[in-house]
Amino acid sequence: MARLDRAITLFIVLMPMARSNRAMTINHRAMTIDHRAMTFNHKYGSLRAACYQQPNNLTEETHMVTLGTGDYTYEPVPNWAQLPPGWSFKEIGGVGVDKNDNVYVFNRGEHPMIVFDREGNFRRSFGEGLFPRAHGVFMAPDDTIWLTDDGDHTVRQCTREGKVLLTLGISGKPAPYMSGEPFHRCTHTAMSPQGDIYVSDGYGNSRVHKYAPNGKLLLSWGGPGSDPGEFNIAHNITCDADGWVYVADRENHRVQVFDGNGKYETQWNNLHRPCGLFMPPGKCPVCYIGELGAVQPVSRNVPNLGPRVTIVDNTGKRISRLGGLGPGLGPTEFLAPHGLAVNSRGDLYVGEVSWTNWPQTFKDKPRPDNLRSLHKFRKVG
Repeated sequence: MARLDRAITLFIVLMPMARSNRAMTINHRAMTIDHRAMTFNHKYGSLRAACYQQPNNLTEETHMVTLGTGDYTYEPVPNWAQLPPGWSFKEIGGVGVDKNDNVYVFNRGEHPMIVFDREGNFRRSFGEGLFPRAHGVFMAPDDTIWLTDDGDHTVRQCTREGKVLLTLGISGKPAPYMSGEPFHRCTHTAMSPQGDIYVSDGYGNSRVHKYAPNGKLLLSWGGPGSDPGEFNIAHNITCDADGWVYVADRENHRVQVFDGNGKYETQWNNLHRPCGLFMPPGKCPVCYIGELGAVQPVSRNVPNLGPRVTIVDNTGKRISRLGGLGPGLGPTEFLAPHGLAVNSRGDLYVGEVSWTNWPQTFKDKPRPDNLRSLHKFRKVG
């Protein structure tokens, strides 16, 4: 009986303490949740300020950072490209990789094409005085390079040393705006397995043009609009080993898929301003898609709209995504991914039009000197 009395007394004494402890635990959890909410809101609210404060010169510490998922996981390689003293990319329209893993950076500086080896050592440059506004690079199976210049309204086929073999379009003379005739600020070039050439003509036209290997125009398709087969800035183009043609319909937020003669097949959605496309050779390839962030003032601060790189399979199903919740200069962030390429090891190169994008994204911030416009990501997945 005495034991029972002591148990009852102990229960009466400890019960309020337990309640108090639970209350303290609940309050602590509430404070933790509150803190997380504050952190979450602070993170989004200060996104652009944090971006602006990021250093331009990344350190070796970024090698510890990874991005992506699964088989498509990468680590940044900071300061990879070793430019000659005083040289600058300004910004980069396109990137290509040849069979020896040399990297061709088509940029808007004084030396339009700058070539590096896989380790980032400078090899050569060409195109000085020839390309007023670099936009797209396509590396052909025969080791020639197709360079699209939207400022010159031309596509030039060149050797890897820069000798011009063929020119499509008339240099400096655009076709009438939205006439459907080639070219008015053409954007990119691709090649079918049979060697036919496709050119996206996206800024002053809403069109795709198909050429024979000798440069003869075979057909064109598309027009302005948002229906299947119509475009609102046909910004990039690529082909797969089966001959399907993929077009980045940027301002319609989709990638459209056509057969080799322009018949609409399907489209990939759940993208934001798809800008760059790259498919490695071979059957059933994946597709790397560079997406731009929001540009309109009403949505410019909305998170999770890019800029970013999305990797999909050949049906458009997402398998990985790279980038932060918004624009930034951090090692895993982008400003304006515009051109992409992958080497034989699966390493990813991303060229950005950062110089053009900065005043659109950070209207009230001065543009930094030597703004980063090239990423290399080493594949580790």
